[in-house]
Amino acid sequence: MKEKKFGLLIVGAVLLIISLIFAVYTHNSTYIQSQEVGTQLSEIKAQISSIEKGDTKGDLDALNAQKSELSDQKLSLERPYSYSLTVLFLAVLLTIKGIYNAVVGVAAASKADIKRLTQAGLLAALCYIGFAFFKIDIPVGVEKTAFHFGNVFCVLAALLLGGYWGGLAGAVGMTIGDLTTAYVTSAPKTFLLKLCIGLIVGLVAHKIFKLSQSHSAKYVTGITILASAAGMVFNIIADPLVGYFYKMYLLGVPQDLASALAKMSTITTSVNAVVAVIFASIFYLALRPALKKSGLFVQVTPEKESAIDTKEAK
Repeated sequence: MKEKKFGLLIVGAVLLIISLIFAVYTHNSTYIQSQEVGTQLSEIKAQISSIEKGDTKGDLDALNAQKSELSDQKLSLERPYSYSLTVLFLAVLLTIKGIYNAVVGVAAASKADIKRLTQAGLLAALCYIGFAFFKIDIPVGVEKTAFHFGNVFCVLAALLLGGYWGGLAGAVGMTIGDLTTAYVTSAPKTFLLKLCIGLIVGLVAHKIFKLSQSHSAKYVTGITILASAAGMVFNIIADPLVGYFYKMYLLGVPQDLASALAKMSTITTSVNAVVAVIFASIFYLALRPALKKSGLFVQVTPEKESAIDTKEAK
């Protein structure tokens, strides 16, 4: 029996209004200052590059110290606007979920929900670790992109927990990774895209092919790879495209730099996608029987007979 609740809707709406006001304020104050600092930083980098090539002479140590100081200053000025945008995206999600709870209703919490929440927290932590500690940065002007391991656990979360919980785990873990590193301005975009990756992987794996039900080992392997690939194909297309418009229109990055970043992002995202499909599939196929034996496996879709299903190979 579902009960209509309005608490989440009220919280989401209030948070939406506050975060929107804060986003406008921080953009017009600290973020504009960060852009001015970014211009100075670009000039310093150009001077350093010219000296290293031997075209001009100068004090490299002093310029590098100035570069480091300006980088730290730029990052600290970017944080308030990035935080407010991230909260704004979260508020939109809460408001949408709140409208659903108010119109359709919500069921009482069960042991399965507690199991999902616990595993979602663990997978969010793994997403953070995979990005924050297993990445290779690629500088593009004053911006940067990266090869990283975070998407592996975003996909794995959706395979294990379904699109909603898996998407949230990936979005939260990777967003925290951005907010605590030099990728702070990418945090709002990361939250949106990682949530979408989880929803797509969960849709293919569980809504269409009922992956959590009993199937043959061959079926499970095939659907695991297919669902993982679906989420990563979306990311290969969406990450550079959304990133380009996000950088230009929300962050005010010059078009040539946004374009260069999108091109480089296509390369890093494609490599990250291949790594994610391979390792997420391996991890899921290894964890599935172990979690079933321990009673920790989350049954995303109810077990039932189907013409295409066969008993899972033991």
